[in-house]
Amino acid sequence: MSASVPGDYVIRSIRAEEWPAVKELRLRALRDPLAHLAYLETYDDAATRPDTYWQERAARASEGASGARQVVAVGPGGLWLGTLTVLVEEAGTTDWYGSPVERRQGHVVGVFVRPEWRGSGLTKALFDAGLEWAWAHGLERVRLIVHPDNGRAQGAYRKAGFVPSGRTVPLAGGPGDHELEFVLER
Repeated sequence: MSASVPGDYVIRSIRAEEWPAVKELRLRALRDPLAHLAYLETYDDAATRPDTYWQERAARASEGASGARQVVAVGPGGLWLGTLTVLVEEAGTTDWYGSPVERRQGHVVGVFVRPEWRGSGLTKALFDAGLEWAWAHGLERVRLIVHPDNGRAQGAYRKAGFVPSGRTVPLAGGPGDHELEFVLER
């Protein structure tokens, strides 16, 4: 089967007991050449986390969880080909960088597709599944944060329907270090 043929995979929610696969795919993502632009943690930090961290992470975003959902594309032989997670941000709370959340919304994080599957439509299929879950759970919009220098990711997010909101998010790297917010309204 060719990696570029849509339909060679199944998109589904993770299960809590699949935490070893969650860990393996995350560590693979953190080895990507653009990981320094795409993720807020490093491979070294993630690799030293105890199994309990990965077990809790998988449980919080698995099938049946309500505050987050991680979806994966499972290919031939059970290989996990890609993933993304939608976190629920409740109106009236503050987000991960301390800004107020004005509307009940989703926040897409952890997007990763194995290099040999990029350009196959798999990323869009992952977004479709994540967005279906978000809309079914009453979220008013979905957003994500992307580094200004990560053109590959910005292109994929635009293909999934996201557009820049015009808002920037400061990062801890110092003055001028920021990311861009992209949004998709329901």
